[in-house]
Amino acid sequence: MSLPRRLLAEAVGTTTLLATVVGSGIMGTQLSGGNDGIALLANAAATAGILYVLIVGLGPLSGAHFNPAVTLAMRARGELDTRAALAYTAVQCVAAVAGVLLAHAMFDLPLLQPGTHARTGVAQWLSEAVATCGLLLTILLGLRARPAAIPALVAAYIFAAYWFTASTAFANPAVTLARALTQTFAGIRPIDAPAFIVAQLAGAGLALVLASLLLERRAPVAAG
Repeated sequence: MSLPRRLLAEAVGTTTLLATVVGSGIMGTQLSGGNDGIALLANAAATAGILYVLIVGLGPLSGAHFNPAVTLAMRARGELDTRAALAYTAVQCVAAVAGVLLAHAMFDLPLLQPGTHARTGVAQWLSEAVATCGLLLTILLGLRARPAAIPALVAAYIFAAYWFTASTAFANPAVTLARALTQTFAGIRPIDAPAFIVAQLAGAGLALVLASLLLERRAPVAAG
């Protein structure tokens, strides 16, 4: 598959993912009557659903990363060259912003609106490290055990992580950057985004270490 076609797949997927994350947050807020639990449930369900669809549809084209942390992990494992990894990451970040703008446009909101939702502190940062580590482990272990199940595994993990992490599992540097541009339910203050991204990258690094230990191949013991 040519690199331009793979990048187009990443752009379409990442744009759609962010439009879903932000758009479902807006719709959930509008319809939940102020009940944040219902809004979060709608947000999590929509995000999990679209992830399944996007990974099934675009996975054969680009690997369906939609996430610089995933791309960097694949580069670290030698499954992507540096040029492609850098291009993937750039496209993901631009497309994520496009997805936020698209969600704003669909709900007739101001296109540019720096986030105001405070998300900071050790608990939030730990949550992002845990969420990203878990996501990467889900992918890396799933690729070894049941590659065909990756869409369902990732969708199920993200749905769960929305609920078991204090940060609602951004788990994606491109998503974090883009969500700093919305004041809606899914938003984050721009000032809080860098620490989230550092925590996410730390979680991705930990996942690589754990995966290498869990998946280490042992030489067969010689008979004798």
